[in-house]
Amino acid sequence: MISVKNLNTVFRVASKKFFGKDELKAVENVCLEIVKGRTVGLVGESGCGKSTLGRTILQLQRANSGSVQFEGSELTSLSESQLRPFRKKMQVIFQDPFSSLNPRMTIREIISEGLLVHENLSRTQSMLRVAEILNKVGLEENILERYPHEFSGGQRQRIAIGRALILRPEFVVCDEAVSALDVSTQAQVVNLLIGLREEIKLSYLFISHDLSIIKYISDDIAVMYLGKLVEFGSKDKVVENPKHPYTKALFASVFDISDRKKERIVISGEIPSIMNKPKGCYFHTRCPVAKDICREKEPEYVEKETGHWASCHFA
Repeated sequence: MISVKNLNTVFRVASKKFFGKDELKAVENVCLEIVKGRTVGLVGESGCGKSTLGRTILQLQRANSGSVQFEGSELTSLSESQLRPFRKKMQVIFQDPFSSLNPRMTIREIISEGLLVHENLSRTQSMLRVAEILNKVGLEENILERYPHEFSGGQRQRIAIGRALILRPEFVVCDEAVSALDVSTQAQVVNLLIGLREEIKLSYLFISHDLSIIKYISDDIAVMYLGKLVEFGSKDKVVENPKHPYTKALFASVFDISDRKKERIVISGEIPSIMNKPKGCYFHTRCPVAKDICREKEPEYVEKETGHWASCHFA
C-alpha cells in the first residue's frame, strides 16, 4: 500500500553564524514498505524523526527528495489540489487529544468536518455516518452537542479516532496516539484500534516509544535512530532475532515477567545531536560492539535475511 524510497526531509534552522542557516536532517534516506492490512510499529528515542516521517508520508510535511507512493501513485510530485482525493484515504491520529481537537467546535462539528470537505452528503446521510462511527469507537450519540473540554483524555482520543475514520480511510498514521493516556485507557484504545483494523481492513503506521505496546499491536517493526531506519522486519524476527545493537538494547530493556534471566544490554553515553551527527555509523558513539570501521564507514542498509533489513557492519 505504502512504498517509501530514499526519503529525505530537511529543515533549515537558525545558525550561530551571522545570516546563516544550518540543515537539520530529520528524515534521512528512509526506505519502508507498509503492506495492506498490516500494522508497522515505528520505534525510537524522542527526537529521532518518527513523527516527521509519518507526517511526510501523509504529505503534511513535504519531502526534500525521495519517493512516497500510495497504491502505486507518486504523492511527492502532486499539488495540494491533486492530493485532495488521497486525503480521504490517508488519515492521522495525533498524540495529544487535548490540543488536537478544536475547543470551539462541538463533537458533531469535529467528527463531521471531513464529510463537509470531501463528500456531498445530505444532513441526514451525514448524521447516519456520524452515528455509525460513534458506535464503532464506543461513544453515545448524546455527546454530539458537547465540547471537548467536557471529556476525559480517553474519550477525547476516541473522538479523535472517530474523526480520522469518518471518511473510511485505508491507511492511518497513529502518532503516539496513546502516550498521553493512563495505562488502563491505553489498553482500551489499543484494543479498539486492533478491532477496527480487523473490522474495516485498515493499515496502520503506529508510532510509539512504548515497546510493550509496539510488540502487542504490530505485525512489522521499524527501528529509527537519528533520522535513519536501522532495522526493519516482521515482529517475530525483530523481537526474537534483532540484528542491530540498538534494537537489541531497546528490546532487552522491556520487562518480561516470564523471562527474568534475560540479558540486559546497557547503552552508555549521550544521544548525539541531530544537528551534528557522528561520522560513520551514527550509533558508534554508544554501541557496545563498535570497531574502527564503525567510526569511519557508514554501514549499508541491506537485507540480512528474507524480509529482515538492518544497517550494521557486524549483523
